[in-house]
Amino acid sequence: MNKYSRNQRVTGITKILTENPNKTINLKTFTELFNAAKSTISEDIVIVRETLSELSMGRIETVAGAAGGVKYICGVSKQEGRIFADELCKVLIQKDRVIPGNFIYMTDIMYNPEIVHKAGVILASAFSELDIDYVVTVETKGIPLAYEVAKMLGVQLVIVRRDPKVTEGSTVSINYASGSSNRIQTMSLSRKSIKKGSKCVFIDDFMKAGGTAIGIINLLKEFESELLGIGVLFDNIESGHKLVEEYISIIQFTGINNEGIAELTPSEIFEKA
Repeated sequence: MNKYSRNQRVTGITKILTENPNKTINLKTFTELFNAAKSTISEDIVIVRETLSELSMGRIETVAGAAGGVKYICGVSKQEGRIFADELCKVLIQKDRVIPGNFIYMTDIMYNPEIVHKAGVILASAFSELDIDYVVTVETKGIPLAYEVAKMLGVQLVIVRRDPKVTEGSTVSINYASGSSNRIQTMSLSRKSIKKGSKCVFIDDFMKAGGTAIGIINLLKEFESELLGIGVLFDNIESGHKLVEEYISIIQFTGINNEGIAELTPSEIFEKA
């Protein structure tokens, strides 16, 4: 078998761990892959742990026990998060992004892999201490962001539909009042999607008054499950009172000014950056 240098092993270990967030990987996996002693691999992991910590790129945790090993937990510094939020605000305040009805065109943002990945890491980092079973979102624009959060937390993504589909099998549907328009809307979820007693995080692209989040909370109750956290990319604080109290956002939207430009600022989570 090939023998690998320390640099090669450290590179390989880093890649494997960061591509499998929140998944425990036994040291035997590395000893067999790199044809190295357990003590050698342990020293390599110390280097990976210290480097990621120094660069605020997450952390490596040791899991004790026979089935234990090490796992990567995503992370990002508040300073890096603030830089990302500032740059995104600069993109979105372009005047041509305001469309009729005083809406901001964001479709290209929500489907930009680089932007969605960075936003996903920031939101996932905020929930990394929670014991989560699923990330939940509502079709459709929030799906890419929710997928990234689910990936970084190492859990499955569950998509709630506006209308039930035949291919979903038996579903649970509820009616809820939109917080912004107070209109009655419907959301549904396949009975096979979530196990009873699950703990979830809700991720969406935009929050206005929080009506959708309330709908998710009530829908999860039908599965005897609970919502532990809410994360959004954009928070419309212009709308005033929110139906939910606990949530995090990356960017705050305060309205369209007299010059027809969107007013956006990084969220309060970066204030101490």
